[in-house]
Amino acid sequence: MKILLLGAGFGGLELASALSEEFGDQVEVTLIDRSAGFVFGFSKLDVMFGRTTAEAVVHPYADVVKPGVRFVQTTIRSIDPTARSVITDDGTFEADIMVVALGAEVDPSATPGLVEGGHEFYSNAGAFALREVLDSFPGGHVMIGVTSTPFKCPPAPSETALLVHDLLERRGLLEQSRISLVMPLGAPIPPSPDASAALLTAFAERGIEWHPGTLITSLDPQRNVAITADGSELPYDLFLAVPKHQVPAVVAESGMCVDGWIPVDPHTLETNFPGVYAVGDVTSVGTPKAGVFSEGQAVVVADRIIASIRGRQASMTYDGAAACYLEFGEDEVARVDIVFAPGEPPHGSLAGPASSLVADKFAFGADRIRRWFGRDWRQF
Repeated sequence: MKILLLGAGFGGLELASALSEEFGDQVEVTLIDRSAGFVFGFSKLDVMFGRTTAEAVVHPYADVVKPGVRFVQTTIRSIDPTARSVITDDGTFEADIMVVALGAEVDPSATPGLVEGGHEFYSNAGAFALREVLDSFPGGHVMIGVTSTPFKCPPAPSETALLVHDLLERRGLLEQSRISLVMPLGAPIPPSPDASAALLTAFAERGIEWHPGTLITSLDPQRNVAITADGSELPYDLFLAVPKHQVPAVVAESGMCVDGWIPVDPHTLETNFPGVYAVGDVTSVGTPKAGVFSEGQAVVVADRIIASIRGRQASMTYDGAAACYLEFGEDEVARVDIVFAPGEPPHGSLAGPASSLVADKFAFGADRIRRWFGRDWRQF
């Protein structure tokens, strides 16, 4: 049995681990990713705000040493979901079962003026480069702006606004600075009213300006002005962007997408192609685009693959449940537990913010590094 896993993020790594645990070298699992290593989304903020270094948060895929699993670092050039095969720079790979977990990519060039007049913080390279930009920022108006929906990690813009406040305060620049958060959403985290209320309170306490229901459509780099969908202009000194998100071009060209994303059965993560699943940000499953949801979907897909190989009935369906940690600045973290059950309105709860949850957040990351890479992690 050959299993092909496209993408080594939360979904691909969890699948590789679960299948190796179940089958060892009895099945052939090929994990493909063009990157050399994995980075947690929250680690990008840690590097960006000077808590740690880029070297400390990159986990090399060469460390994934599991029975039955082979990692191949290469670029996928085409995907044939009917034949369950891919053509890569390192040749063609075929499988009995294929799982697409290639995530969403960002395209700053899709927003006129953004490349010249702003800085995106959603790619590893963008976030890591911003460390030096923020360290040398002399003060002024920092605007965090969303340029398209949907986007990965919905709490990240709010976290960034709060962490910018901490940074400016630490550098003694608050008196000559402003921070504003501009989002097309009506609340910072619409599915969690409690988390949104806590964030709005934190914004008010810190004087962070909140602009809901506002989409940035372009920048004028010559005038340092952000232009919104209704034609309004918002001046800034430093623009931190959530850029447009889209599936990788190779996925868009595969014939699997509808309206820009891969449709899947929300309970089983099966695509319209037999033997092909898709998990995570690349899908239109209906959950937020965040790694914890991809991991939960991977658990269900692993159960279904195991059941099909073992000749039994699959016992799991996807329930849309996940938890994520939310930075509030001032060394406090909150935990948002939320459920996006198919066909039901989302619901959840909030714990914190509290300093005690900082350790919980680190444990979340350390547990996954131990499971996926087989080693301990000391990030700071």
